[in-house]
Amino acid sequence: MPNERILIARIGAPHGVRGEVRLFVFAQDPAALLDYRPLTDEAGRRRFEFAALRPAKDHFVARLKGVDSREAAQALTNEGLFVARDLLPATEEEDDFYQADLIGLAAVTTEGAPFGKVVAVHDFGAGDILEIAPEQGGKTLMLPFTRAVVPTVDIRAGRLVVDPGEWAREEAPPAEADRG
Repeated sequence: MPNERILIARIGAPHGVRGEVRLFVFAQDPAALLDYRPLTDEAGRRRFEFAALRPAKDHFVARLKGVDSREAAQALTNEGLFVARDLLPATEEEDDFYQADLIGLAAVTTEGAPFGKVVAVHDFGAGDILEIAPEQGGKTLMLPFTRAVVPTVDIRAGRLVVDPGEWAREEAPPAEADRG
C-alpha cells in the first residue's frame, strides 16, 4: 500500500539568529514546495507554513511562520515536512515513482532469489542509497540506488531486482597465518 504522506523536505540546522532554517528539498521542482499545503510533520499533527524561502548554495533558507528565534529553529532540526500524496502530481512514466514507494518493497536477486526488504532510502549527498533488511535477518545492507545495482523496480508487483555484487560481500575473517 502506498504511503499516504510523502516526505518532501527536511529542516536542517538554524541559519542565523532570527529563526531561519536550512531546508533540504526533495521535490523535482523545489519552487513547487510553496504550492503544497498543508505541510505537516510525519504524524500530520503539526503544520508548517513559509513566511519566506530563498535558494542557498546546496540547500534553501526558509523562514517558517511562528519560528522567530534560533532556539525555536534549533528545535526543528531534522524535522521532516510531509505532504498528502493526493496533492502531488501523478508520475508520468512507468518507471517514475516517489522514493516513499520503494520502502517496503521486496528485494530479489537477478536470479529471483529472495534478498530482503527495503526499509529506507537515504541521500548522504552522493546519490540515493537503499537500506535493505536481509531476508535471513541480521545487519541491514546499504546498496547504491543505481541501474547497475538495481536494474528493475516494479512498484505494482511490490518488488525490485538487485544485483548486489561486491556491495553485499561480507568480509571474510583473516586466514590463520594472517592473524597476530
